[in-house]
Amino acid sequence: MTSSLPNLSCPCGLKNAKGLVPAYGDCCGRYIDHEQPAPDASALMRSRYTAFVRENAAYLLATWHESQRPPDLDFESAAKWLGLEVKAFRTTGDDSAEVEFVARYRLAGRAVRLHERSRFVRENGRWYYVDGDQF
Repeated sequence: MTSSLPNLSCPCGLKNAKGLVPAYGDCCGRYIDHEQPAPDASALMRSRYTAFVRENAAYLLATWHESQRPPDLDFESAAKWLGLEVKAFRTTGDDSAEVEFVARYRLAGRAVRLHERSRFVRENGRWYYVDGDQF
């Protein structure tokens, strides 16, 4: 369910200095649609959330570290994504970082909250999601 709608607000919830949510094309779209590498693990986390919202399996698989990457992805098409909150971001080494986040969605009228501390590594100038611990 990918689309090139660069003027719609980006679903990742990032806000600019004026408190406004940037357009998709100015935010996560530059990584998802144009293969520009995310500059850090936090930006990759946000773009991966956006890819889940847009059901973009190709981007999710491409940004998943090969050591942990599943062969394919299935989406719950009835899920309505409600928002992402990045709670913490920290570098853990020259080429590693952690991002703690809460993603919220609704499924069959029930609110679901996914709270995870994700691990990322950088290889050859690109960040990859490795795995995470859910709370």
